[in-house]
Amino acid sequence: MGLFDFVTEAGSKLGGKIYDVVHKDEPDQSVTKLDPIKVNAAREKSITANIEESGVQVEGLQVLADGKTATLKGTVNSQACSEKLTLIAGNQFGIGTVDCQLVVETPEPESQLYTVKSGDTLSKIAKAFYGDASKYPVIFEANQPMLENPDKIFVGQNLRIPAV
Repeated sequence: MGLFDFVTEAGSKLGGKIYDVVHKDEPDQSVTKLDPIKVNAAREKSITANIEESGVQVEGLQVLADGKTATLKGTVNSQACSEKLTLIAGNQFGIGTVDCQLVVETPEPESQLYTVKSGDTLSKIAKAFYGDASKYPVIFEANQPMLENPDKIFVGQNLRIPAV
């Protein structure tokens, strides 16, 4: 799929302050500088856990984080699975770019990606893309399991907008 840009300050956080996550095993909390290697490892672990929780099937998953860039490798059945995994990684707090190197077994047309803006709702987005606000369930279903409720989207979040 290639490279995709995301808003680094949007998305799921690493379960609390990043400092706490990368230094949880250290008795001396007086250190104020984050170790980039530990931050990358924490992001890799968090993205991998989010992908596993999503239920999206991927064979041979590898998640590599390098600063604000996450790279995904492995094999998926469909373009939709590839796009969902890209969104899971990209919607991780601190990730600004996803290098999707996933192999898609059954290629199909790519969806459009849309970054949520202030005041957006799925209905408003559906109206803009499909000309019909009542088609918001298409967008909601295309973004499950990342979206749990069609009324809960946040600014900076990236969504899949499939062709209809």
